[in-house]
Amino acid sequence: MFKVEENKAFRPVFDHVVNTYDQVIGSGAATLVIQDDSIVLEEYLGMQSKREDARSIQADTQFHVASVRKSYIGFAAAYAVDNGYIESIDELVVDHLPEEDRELWGNTTIRHLLTHTHGLTDKAEEPMRLHEPGKEWRYEGIGLKALTRIIEKTTGSTVSEILHQQVFEPLHMTQSDWYRELGPTNADVILRIPGDTDWQPSQSTKGDDKNMYVSARELALWGYLHLKEGRMNGKQIVPKELIQLATTLQSPEELGDNFPRNGYLWFVQAQPSSATEIGSQVPKGSFQILGYTGVTLLVIPEGNVVAVRMFNSFGSPEGYDYLEDVRSFGDTVMQCVKKGDRHAIL
Repeated sequence: MFKVEENKAFRPVFDHVVNTYDQVIGSGAATLVIQDDSIVLEEYLGMQSKREDARSIQADTQFHVASVRKSYIGFAAAYAVDNGYIESIDELVVDHLPEEDRELWGNTTIRHLLTHTHGLTDKAEEPMRLHEPGKEWRYEGIGLKALTRIIEKTTGSTVSEILHQQVFEPLHMTQSDWYRELGPTNADVILRIPGDTDWQPSQSTKGDDKNMYVSARELALWGYLHLKEGRMNGKQIVPKELIQLATTLQSPEELGDNFPRNGYLWFVQAQPSSATEIGSQVPKGSFQILGYTGVTLLVIPEGNVVAVRMFNSFGSPEGYDYLEDVRSFGDTVMQCVKKGDRHAIL
């Protein structure tokens, strides 16, 4: 699908990935950059596990993408809206999930779920409210669980079924899925601490949980689909309007200035923020998603660029600043776009 025209201007991106690889606790990494419809950088590093018989990281190696999966859930939500299953993201959660506690959920809307501004947590013994909807930004799983239930209830399909039908099958993507059992191309997740209770693998194949594995090439293709607003190989694979819903600003207007901004779960570059995970040099209109395993997908429409980095490291070792590192990754990509001669082919 893509030409391979390695461009030396993007070598600093791989250098950045190697530097991160040396800091985190993992066994492998991958880097892939697409610009102007060509793969300009593709590198694989290390092994799929720490076992003696481990397979090397290769083009078909699938990494656990952690919270990067949320971009796929965001797509399914946009599909539900674009097709009229959900009339408005400002509808109340309790109108779709009447079994939930109306007093607790109150005026929480689907928009709040999509933008991490619902203000709820389920980390205590019972779900509880931390702040009023729309006022603050928090990364809490309770909102995602409610959102996937709403998608399934309104469309009659799981997130996985929607993605397979709308994207994976039309684009012949066979290295992106939710797995009950792992195979030879799935990289192990390397834990900082053996038996880390924060690591909770799932066996659900509905697309509602943390067991999605994707190869670097297919994660880049996923980003490229969004870069091209759903049009691939001269054909509109998914409606342009669906992609625009997912990747443009949807955060509540009343959200405080220093909080990150989101589309349909994607982080979007909208305004300066001390808490954002997108580098300051990355221009407005860009969007990004990242996961706790170090996997990052950055799309920069202004540069016609998709950049992917993948690791199999779970969590941040002491002294490693995860958010600063991912911001630096984005800035490095943008520096390559600005300084690089697009015709400087090796």
